[in-house]
Amino acid sequence: MKSKNLAKIICAAAVTVAVTFSGCGGNLGSGDTDAENTSTAERPVSTTQKVTEAAVNKPESNAKISDARNTPAVRVARTVGPAVVGITNKAIARDMFNRTFETEGVGSGVIFQSDGYIITNNHVIAGAKEIIVSLSDGNSITGTLIGADEMTDIAVVKVDAKDLPTATLGDSDEVVVGEPAIAIGNPMGLEFQGSVTVGVISALNRTLDLNDKRVKLFQTDAAISPGNSGGALVNADGEVIGINSAKLATNGVEGMGFAIPINTVKTIVKELMDKGYVARPYLGVTIFDKPTAARYGYQLTLEKGVFVFQVALDSPAGRAGFQRGDIILSIDGREVNSVTDVRDAVAEHKVGDKVKVLIDRDGKQENFDVTLEEMPQPSNQ
Repeated sequence: MKSKNLAKIICAAAVTVAVTFSGCGGNLGSGDTDAENTSTAERPVSTTQKVTEAAVNKPESNAKISDARNTPAVRVARTVGPAVVGITNKAIARDMFNRTFETEGVGSGVIFQSDGYIITNNHVIAGAKEIIVSLSDGNSITGTLIGADEMTDIAVVKVDAKDLPTATLGDSDEVVVGEPAIAIGNPMGLEFQGSVTVGVISALNRTLDLNDKRVKLFQTDAAISPGNSGGALVNADGEVIGINSAKLATNGVEGMGFAIPINTVKTIVKELMDKGYVARPYLGVTIFDKPTAARYGYQLTLEKGVFVFQVALDSPAGRAGFQRGDIILSIDGREVNSVTDVRDAVAEHKVGDKVKVLIDRDGKQENFDVTLEEMPQPSNQ
């Protein structure tokens, strides 16, 4: 009897060890590295592993806790957490010898319609050959890209499913500095799926320049790590007020995460669902300021304005009579002294609007009336 009991104990211990280490691999899957690049994972995470981890980490939603413990973060984790998903981007890359290999990056997403529509970041799904959506219940479904907008870093993905848990989208115009902010996502990959971090709204309308694009974001000290991109930033009422996007990764800087305000996201998402892209007005010129000119090996000695390097003939600027060498001084009376200034001035208008552009040509100033048109879409749209 003793030997049989001992055998049972040894067997049970072996099973316990196997279960304990089934979701604790030595190499963590990498998340997205920043707001502009989709990073690769060291190894794929199996569906079985995801299901096991989801079952182990699933909170007891019916557990009774005291009012003191039932904080906004606890309530948000229960109500919004199930609507936050993992998104795996399987893409093809080339090594230094031009050989192709498969890469895998992981980000987050937020279900906003129960029939499978999900908000995420553009950089999370950029270049994807295949998109895998990992739900909070452990199931994985292939996703389809509905549309993406590089400028605002927003994308919409659809999965073929019904009755999914959804998050309530709030009103980011009502957000105030100092109010609680709760971030939900998958830092460092699916091994940490559904992680919740808590902080406050540190600042509103922070402006970051990303690859000559200026975007306005919320700043929060809620921890946002690689893999959180595309996840939800939620207020104490359980409403999504932002989509986590960029993290300022600078030595010596901590507690600075950023999210795209949800009102901006709503506008972009509507156009992506209607058209698959965002219609924006454009001038049709290639322009340089001092920094961009230096980047391409040119030197500019302009005191103000931006230099017109190239004009597309079949464009609003071409039809208005712009020429190479012109210097754009202002748009509708607003001075422009950088590439970003010009883009911001044009972006404030709609397709079909007429704007007045002041140009310096050979030392003489002249006004041009330009009717803005819709920016042509890439051929792969």
